[in-house]
Amino acid sequence: MTRTVAILGAGIGEKHLAAYLDLRDRFTVTHICDLNTELAQRLASQAGAETSASLDDVIADPAVDVVDICLPPPLHVPVTLKALAQDKHVIVEKPIAGSLRDADRLAEAEAGSKGRIFPVFQYRFGRAFEALAQLRRAGLLSRPLTASLETHWNRGGEYYANPWRGTWEHEFGGVVLSHAIHAHDLLVLAFGPVAEVSASLATRVNPIETEDCAAIAFRMKNGATATSSITLGAADDTSRLRLIYDDMTVESTRLPYTPGEATWTFQARDPNRQDEIDRIVAAIDCPHEGFAGSCAAVADALDGRTGAEVSLNDAIASIELAAAIYHSDRSGQRVTVPIDRSLPICDGFKP
Repeated sequence: MTRTVAILGAGIGEKHLAAYLDLRDRFTVTHICDLNTELAQRLASQAGAETSASLDDVIADPAVDVVDICLPPPLHVPVTLKALAQDKHVIVEKPIAGSLRDADRLAEAEAGSKGRIFPVFQYRFGRAFEALAQLRRAGLLSRPLTASLETHWNRGGEYYANPWRGTWEHEFGGVVLSHAIHAHDLLVLAFGPVAEVSASLATRVNPIETEDCAAIAFRMKNGATATSSITLGAADDTSRLRLIYDDMTVESTRLPYTPGEATWTFQARDPNRQDEIDRIVAAIDCPHEGFAGSCAAVADALDGRTGAEVSLNDAIASIELAAAIYHSDRSGQRVTVPIDRSLPICDGFKP
């Protein structure tokens, strides 16, 4: 079944459009909505879509099945609520909300709507995590032991010339919420949910309100440990994950924005099992990666074949983890997850 899509926001929306064009048998982009009419028209011409500057008109259009929200963070919650009220399905960029309280509001709204919310965590979709899943099914991944994550990127004055970046009011958070949120999501995907977090955050690179450096320690519910090192003051942009299991060490490449789409290293602790691992990894077939993989998973879910799509609960967990990280830094304490919903941090991350 082919579903019609309206893309709201022509910035990151351009990458979403490319994914839909790769999946023409499953999606048809009918609307591009942006106040920048020139940019909207450029994207619309690629898909034969209409352009509009009115969010309300596009959301109310009965011909639209899916509303894809690629707008600045403060608009994610109100526009998602409007779309759900029209029983539209919603694809929404990260972060889904600027507080755990608002994330919970989205869950309540989804429960009362015929529409579903599909958060965007496109890093999950690629041959690397498909290989992990296949190895797990083959019994070659046992207990997670420890992991290290690095999100070492370079962001300076040009990046923060955009006035909404680096502010609590418009971005809701810094590297924890905007940059390393993907790495933390991948950690949970690989190792399971977080039980405790201890964090130290700092603003050392740019003259901004929000944090741009962080050192975070996690204890997972299964007893594994992990660390996350984050900075926007690196010389280049690199991301790295190193996952240590009882019987295997898994290491990503250094690609910053498409880590799951690369060929990772899977090294057996028992050398006699390396050939078996290599055969499984070499046989991985992953036709859609990144945004296209994410959209394909949404199409599968809407067709009743669930499993690979990112759920709203996954995204709420990412906001809850961010809340725990900010609370740990400010309180100087180790914070347990799930976090106490009565804490002020659940209402927003601004100090």
